[in-house]
Amino acid sequence: MSDAASLAGLSDTLFTLTILVYSVATLAFAAELAFSHRASAKALVAPDGSVVSDQGASSSSRIGQVAIAVALLGTALLGAVLLLRGLAAERIPLGNMFELATAVAFVGVVGFLFLALRTPRLRTVGLFVMLPVTLGLVLVGLFLYTESGPLVAALRSRWLVVHVTTVSIGFGAFLTSGIISVLFLVRSRFEEAGSAVRGMTSRIGQWLPNSETLDRAAHRMVVFGFPIFTFAVIAGAVWAESAWGRFWGWDPKETWAFIAWIVYAAYLHARATAGWRGGAAAWINVAGLVVMFFNLLYVNLVTSGLHSYAGIS
Repeated sequence: MSDAASLAGLSDTLFTLTILVYSVATLAFAAELAFSHRASAKALVAPDGSVVSDQGASSSSRIGQVAIAVALLGTALLGAVLLLRGLAAERIPLGNMFELATAVAFVGVVGFLFLALRTPRLRTVGLFVMLPVTLGLVLVGLFLYTESGPLVAALRSRWLVVHVTTVSIGFGAFLTSGIISVLFLVRSRFEEAGSAVRGMTSRIGQWLPNSETLDRAAHRMVVFGFPIFTFAVIAGAVWAESAWGRFWGWDPKETWAFIAWIVYAAYLHARATAGWRGGAAAWINVAGLVVMFFNLLYVNLVTSGLHSYAGIS
């Protein structure tokens, strides 16, 4: 077996291992929430009325730390998946839908881990980030897997590195931000309704950090991702001029990328505008994530256009 084939095979093995490790991390984050809820229910009250921490709270914290460590391990493995695929094919590992989706998942989890390590209260968001990412990687492996190989002729350009890398980073940041905005909406409803809220909203809402913390985290990720995504759109236009002789042609991919850019620009504007902060801005952010997924999946896989040959941005 050649060195390239060995590297590609190892990459595929690590992809499967990443899903297993992420599954363990997801279970650990779920266990942290369960222990945290149990600790809150059993908290001891001192004679002066203060709440005394019990062992349940410390157990929850330890489990959360383990969950973060396992998620870090899985993310290192996912990074190795991309690295080995790139070494096997002797190119940047962003030449097809499988690699692009893997890179987006990698960046999204890195973004969450950065937030959780910076603000430990956001660790409780871990279950809601890791679960969809893990399920997404399973679907990517089942339906989008492509064997490692050389790029098609149309993608052999230095602009591939610039354009698709920045798209992946921007999308990954938007992924984490959009999930946190959904949780912000749940938590906001819980805070507004209080004991009157029932069902899943109540059970999830009480586990989450306060809405202000979630809103700030979601905003921070978009502030990071938006200029990078803006540069990706510009780089794509420059590449289009080099490849097709025009900067912009309203190809379906270009059109939906522009729509996504408008939505995220609107989110940042709304976030800074009185009356639109909070829930209204969060809904715009969620809409932006929907547009990004529509552009990644439907436009790439269903519609026909100049970008259809590789299934990438």
